[in-house]
Amino acid sequence: MIKRLNIGIIGAGRIGKVHAESLAFRIPEANPAVITDVNLPAAQEAAERFGIPRVAASAGEILSDPSIEAVLICSSTNTHADLIGEAARAGKHIFCEKPVDHSLEKIDAALEAVEKAGVKLQIGFNRRFDSNFARVRAAVASGEIGVPQMVHIISRDPAPPPAAYVKVSGGMFLDMTIHDFDMARFLINDEVEEVYTAAGVMVDPAIGAEGDVDTAVITLRFRNGVIGTIDNSRKAVYGYDQRVEVFGSAGSIASANRYANQTVLSTAESIHQDLPMNFFMDRYTESFVSELRCFVQAILQDQPTPVTGIDGRIPVVMALAARKSYDERRPVRLEEITSLAHA
Repeated sequence: MIKRLNIGIIGAGRIGKVHAESLAFRIPEANPAVITDVNLPAAQEAAERFGIPRVAASAGEILSDPSIEAVLICSSTNTHADLIGEAARAGKHIFCEKPVDHSLEKIDAALEAVEKAGVKLQIGFNRRFDSNFARVRAAVASGEIGVPQMVHIISRDPAPPPAAYVKVSGGMFLDMTIHDFDMARFLINDEVEEVYTAAGVMVDPAIGAEGDVDTAVITLRFRNGVIGTIDNSRKAVYGYDQRVEVFGSAGSIASANRYANQTVLSTAESIHQDLPMNFFMDRYTESFVSELRCFVQAILQDQPTPVTGIDGRIPVVMALAARKSYDERRPVRLEEITSLAHA
C-alpha cells in the first residue's frame, strides 16, 4: 500500500486549482482531503472537479483538523505569512506560494514559527523544477562551462495585468521579477550582494499611475564575482518569453523558449516557427507537478524541502533592493535592506 499524505488546500483560485489537479491526478502519494476559499463556490467547484471529498468553511477549520498532515497555502499574498504561522503552530507541514509576504518583519515572524514548531516549509518557486533550467544549473554545478562569469535571464509576460491587480501585487519586482531573483540564485548557487535597476513604464500608463513599472533591466553582482542581468517586460506580443544563459570560462549553456511543437516550416519565401507557449500555465505545467511531488516526498521520507523559507525570504530582499535602486537611481547593496528590517 502506498502511504498517502493527507493535504488541505487553502485557496481555490488559479494556482490553487493547478495544485489541486496535480495532487488529485498526478501524485499518487498525495490525498487532497479538503479545500477552502473565501469564495466558497470556487472551492466547491474545485472539489467537484478534482474529487476532493470535503469543502471547509475556513482555513481555521482545516488547520484544526488532526487528520490533515500538510497544507498548501494558495490564497492571496497578504494572507501567506499569517497562515504559515497558524499552520506551523497547528503542527502542519506547509507549502506556500510566493512571495511569503512583502514585509521582511512578517516573513521573519512566519519563519520563526516554522522553526519553533519543527515543521517543514517549501516555497513555491516552481521554475527551479523546470527540466531545462535544472539542466543549466547542473552544467554550472558540475563545471561543464568552467567558472561562471555571467548569467542573463529574460522573463517577459505576454500581456500586462489589470491595474486593479497591480495595486495589490506589491509591484513588478515583488510579483514578477521575484521568480527571476530566485532563478539567479538557483543557477549560480551563490548570493547577490548588489543590484542596480533601470526601469520605466513603456507598456501601460495605468501601471505607471499605480506607481509601478512594466519594463526593467536589473544588474546583479554576486559575491563570487558573477555579473547577472534580468530583462523584464510585462508585454511580449509574441507570447511568454522565458530564456536563460550562463556564460563561463569554458563555454556557455542556454535554455530557449518552449513551443507547443518543434516544427520549422521552410519555404522559398521564409522560415517560420509557431509562437512560444502563451503563459505560465502552459509553459511550466510539469514544474508545478514536480515541485509538489518533491514536497510530498520530503515529508514522507523526512527529508529537507528543496526550496526553504530562507529561499523565500532572500528574493524579497532583492525585490525591495531593486525598487530602492529604481527610486534612488543608484546601486543598492542587499545589506542595506536587511539592516533596515532589523533597525
